[in-house]
Amino acid sequence: MQITKNSVVTLHYEMFNAEGKLLDKTEEPIAYLHGGYDNILPLVEEALHGKTNGDAVEVTMEPDDAFGDYEPELVRTEDKSVFPMPVELGLMFEGEDEATGEVLLFRVTEVDGSNVTVDGNHPFAGMKIVFKAKVVDVREASEEELDHGHVHGPHGHHH
Repeated sequence: MQITKNSVVTLHYEMFNAEGKLLDKTEEPIAYLHGGYDNILPLVEEALHGKTNGDAVEVTMEPDDAFGDYEPELVRTEDKSVFPMPVELGLMFEGEDEATGEVLLFRVTEVDGSNVTVDGNHPFAGMKIVFKAKVVDVREASEEELDHGHVHGPHGHHH
């Protein structure tokens, strides 16, 4: 079966920076609902359209097409006392962007005494990304998956 709108696509991937350093890869395959549901990066989805089991794609993306530009204003230093829980390096939490009111995912990048540095940028923001993927399976999405806008079952979302 070819990958078309409303297909469930299962794949393995590897992501590299522009210098070829491995940034991320699947241990188990992932599955996403194909066809503009924002479940995968748009340029990757575009490259996968029309592919079948066993096909591979390689997509090189500038920051705007991947994880966005790095925004220095999303890095803040706060006093440890403003956190309601113990703070440690790598801790992730939701917070509000003071400029836009948008809810962002922040991560603790440094703890220095009572100062805690948090970053609302994606860890790969500002990077040129090379995304390599191999299609493991393609099937038609169920009505429930289409209603919910995401994949259920193995390698997908569980309710």
